[in-house]
Amino acid sequence: MKKLVLSLAISVCVLAFSAFGVSAQGQFKIVATNKTSTAEKEMNQAAAAGFRFEGVSGGETAFGGKETVIVMSNDGNSGGRFQYKLLATQRTSTMQKELNEAGNNGFEYRGQTVFETTFGGQEVVVILEKDTQMIKRTFEYKLLATSKTSTMQKELNEVGGGNFVFAGITTGQTAFGGKELVVVLKREVTQR
Repeated sequence: MKKLVLSLAISVCVLAFSAFGVSAQGQFKIVATNKTSTAEKEMNQAAAAGFRFEGVSGGETAFGGKETVIVMSNDGNSGGRFQYKLLATQRTSTMQKELNEAGNNGFEYRGQTVFETTFGGQEVVVILEKDTQMIKRTFEYKLLATSKTSTMQKELNEVGGGNFVFAGITTGQTAFGGKELVVVLKREVTQR
């Protein structure tokens, strides 16, 4: 079953590459690790070689155990212009703070997953990307976490009026809330 899920995830990524114009002749790189610090280091090494983030999944693989699997592609046009930051925490308040610090430094949300740690806990992992060749852009993030879908809908509607757009959602075990929906919203901050 787990092999089927991993195969399905890879198939979806390949279809997504086709839909977004990544050449079938392009190169792909898989970063798979059970440490988020290693994942960030390997992503930035791949980015320096011209690869760009495409997708992420956390879970258990057949041979690697509990790990985060990241797919990156190189279409020949990135030229080492991207930089990555991975944020991982069990505490939603910590994630909110770290997201906004990264957003102030020009990092934009690209993906998220739930990652099982070596010690049996779960962390929400968010991947952020910075285009080092663009004029500096800054972002503000809101993180919403609740165990009730009806509460999440209410909170989303309240925040949506502040020009925030939906970025991503995961369901995971957090330090205080138990099983929670974790939603990330973002908005670009206008420079003055």
